[in-house]
Amino acid sequence: MSGFNNNWYTEIFAASGSAFGLQVTKKLDEVQSPFQKIEMYETTHFGNLMVIDDVIMLSSRDNFLYHEMLSHPVLFTHAKPKNVVIIGGGDCGTLREVLKHPNIEQVTQIDIDEQVTRMAEKYFPELCQSNNDPRATLAFADGIKFMREAAPESIDVIIVDSTDPIGPGEGLFNCAFYDSCRKALRQGGILVQQSESPLIHMPLLKAMRDAMQDAGFAALQTLLFPQMVYPSGWWTCTLARKDGEFTGFREADAAAASFNTHYYNVDIHKAASAWPNFMKVALQK
Repeated sequence: MSGFNNNWYTEIFAASGSAFGLQVTKKLDEVQSPFQKIEMYETTHFGNLMVIDDVIMLSSRDNFLYHEMLSHPVLFTHAKPKNVVIIGGGDCGTLREVLKHPNIEQVTQIDIDEQVTRMAEKYFPELCQSNNDPRATLAFADGIKFMREAAPESIDVIIVDSTDPIGPGEGLFNCAFYDSCRKALRQGGILVQQSESPLIHMPLLKAMRDAMQDAGFAALQTLLFPQMVYPSGWWTCTLARKDGEFTGFREADAAAASFNTHYYNVDIHKAASAWPNFMKVALQK
């Protein structure tokens, strides 16, 4: 069973017969919200660690990989993003990355569990440094309901920064949710969602892409990136265009970006879209 034992936090991935562990100095905090159990640990080499319902969410050392790849590729692929909605994202790292883009005028983040944000403010303050940006609105509500009730063609980019498709995140991986997102996007709008590991979650990745297409999205693009603390250490996000095709990204703008990143750059963006052969076989229609 996953958990803290003998100065190690170990998460066991029974479905793939594997596990991942980090050496822990001490347990910092624990809170049981109305939705889930949130634990915080101090590790020897990875800074602070957030665990939700016995599943590792992020560490201080490597969260930049995920947050940058969920934010910058989609924002540099959209022609002119101004209005962004983040579903989930309670640790606020994705919000921080989105707000690095000076052209963004409004970001609304909807996470069902306020306690995730309060714990992040305490133990990951570097991720929450843009929470008071005047362009940002933080709401603690049901993201599925929010998207279902969103005005048609009112959003440029939707970022689904969710947990795995269990518990509060379960309803964010189906055709009905994607249909709500497509209707809420303006012409040229793009949805992006974390889409698990290509190595050990291929059936889920395929089901997600199929559901996005069934919901009427015109084109899909799955990007790959490393993420050490997640199952297999190899992760993806999937972009879905409301209309048109993926013909590249605003490469010159990405190269001239006025802000710093630790992982994302033009070459990484290009390389992330290259698929290994087993993915091409598994995901071909």
